[in-house]
Amino acid sequence: MALDDITPVLGFPPELLLRAQDIRAAIFDVDGVLTDGRIYISERGEEFKAFNTLDGHGLKLLAQGGIAPIVITGRDSPAVRRRVNDLGIAHAVYGVHDKLAAAQHLLTTLGIGWDAVAAIGDDWPDLPLLARAALACAPVNGHVEVRAIAHHVTTAAGGHGAAREFCDLLLSATGRYAALLRGHLTTLDGGS
Repeated sequence: MALDDITPVLGFPPELLLRAQDIRAAIFDVDGVLTDGRIYISERGEEFKAFNTLDGHGLKLLAQGGIAPIVITGRDSPAVRRRVNDLGIAHAVYGVHDKLAAAQHLLTTLGIGWDAVAAIGDDWPDLPLLARAALACAPVNGHVEVRAIAHHVTTAAGGHGAAREFCDLLLSATGRYAALLRGHLTTLDGGS
């Protein structure tokens, strides 16, 4: 089978793809989106989090596809900073209570309006972002009020592929998904 014959099997409803076609930046919450929402704290006070590699690869693909990933989280921890750094995410704000103000500052710096922003969040602190974003997304295990305003609720749970589904949706809508998929089917030496 030739690489040109590869057709993605992933699909989203046309109205959702239309809503997401002009997205240039995507905002991600951490706890409940990039993790399952649980926080592990050792007896010495060290915080541990589990991240999904599917989600991480999705964030890298998003950046390769020309959509700026942005992390805005209400908590700050070395584990989150390490993960964001490992993924090469250039735009992140940690430990903020007003996520909207933090997002607005970053978007202004990047020269991107809310009409070109997608956001994924799972709880009430994410509502101001989701209400303004051109595309609002929530994990299936997000709070009911968040799911109620989302344009798309993922089939995967937070920390278990929800962020990857969000990334795949954005890449599909902007027409970059198939090319990125074909690129991954080619070995580093150029063979198939």
